[in-house]
Amino acid sequence: MNLTSSISKKQTVKEPLPISILSLTVGAFAIGMTEFVIMGLLPNVADDLHVSISSAGQLITMYALGVAIGAPILTILTHRIPQKKLLCLLMGLFILGNGISVIAPNYAVLMAARMITALTHGTFFGVGAVIASNLVRPDKRAGAVSIMMAGLTIANIIGVPLGTFIGQNMGWRASFGAIAIMGVIALIGIFIFIPQLRQDKPASIAQQITALIRPKLMLYLLMGALSNAGLFAVFTYITPLLEQVTGFAEHRVTWILVLFGCGVTIGNIVGGKLADWKLMPSLLGLYFTTCAILTLFTFTVHSPMAAVLTIFLWGTTSFAVMPGLQVRVMSLAKSAPALASTATHSAGNLGNAAGAFIGGWVITHLSLTSLPWVGALLVGLGLSIGIACYIVERRNAVA
Repeated sequence: MNLTSSISKKQTVKEPLPISILSLTVGAFAIGMTEFVIMGLLPNVADDLHVSISSAGQLITMYALGVAIGAPILTILTHRIPQKKLLCLLMGLFILGNGISVIAPNYAVLMAARMITALTHGTFFGVGAVIASNLVRPDKRAGAVSIMMAGLTIANIIGVPLGTFIGQNMGWRASFGAIAIMGVIALIGIFIFIPQLRQDKPASIAQQITALIRPKLMLYLLMGALSNAGLFAVFTYITPLLEQVTGFAEHRVTWILVLFGCGVTIGNIVGGKLADWKLMPSLLGLYFTTCAILTLFTFTVHSPMAAVLTIFLWGTTSFAVMPGLQVRVMSLAKSAPALASTATHSAGNLGNAAGAFIGGWVITHLSLTSLPWVGALLVGLGLSIGIACYIVERRNAVA
């Protein structure tokens, strides 16, 4: 599917691009809030629905699987729908899913609601990234994508801590109610500010799939999946880790998540600029740094001050890789940029699901304190793949 928009120079000058991209940022904020807020509410959800912490953690795993499996299928099925209309439909589905979460009477219904919202996640970011990258000059594409993705990262600073605070004081259902309201605001912004962009004739389903399954592109998707697996193996269980190992009280965890979100936002913006400067060297450098920080976290988790500093740095580097990786994947699938962009989020969320599962296994069979070094190992595998790809590309360029 080729959703790349042909925008004339005249259109580019007239269109208020920052506002257009900002409307995507608001939508990303709402989606990021619904994805991550559950992590700070796992004990509350588990107690209210009478399930174990491990079972509550599967709400994260299944959400990630919903994105990984459902998003590419939904993107293919909706490739003929105009971009603006598609984004509005996705946000409407998002509001519905969170509304059901508010009134979910049991674990099964909440799980179904999470799956509904998961369907919107990857397709929204996939189409949104294509729109954002085509509203700016080619040398600013990663920066534009990072601005849209900033909504996801800002959700970690404001949305997730606020949602966690609401959930701890008013009940976890109130958190999803607040997210549904954010979805309504995002829908209004998309309807008003996203321009009607002319689309090229979409590629056939066969052409899209062919563009997606190129070996090099699949390796980059695996690289992203391993990075997210390392992130979520630790972050899924960050609340019990900080409370039971580091010794923080529950209310202090909220502020640590705010600090993590600050690092995430800084990393996302800086990562976009680094990718526009030198894509692959910066990407590999960020992977290496993340691996080193997670290894360090194995030791600093026992010291409150050191743990907080490590978490901030970890958030910065973990999310700094995302804009560059997204642009790299889109560039490798020229005839299906939206599907490739969606596949990036699908692979990432497959990594999320794997990470949450691996983290649960580590807690059960090893220990809570083993999570950081296991996360470092997963990111290290992604780094190895990236280095191999880069070496081959350099040799081919020389040849």
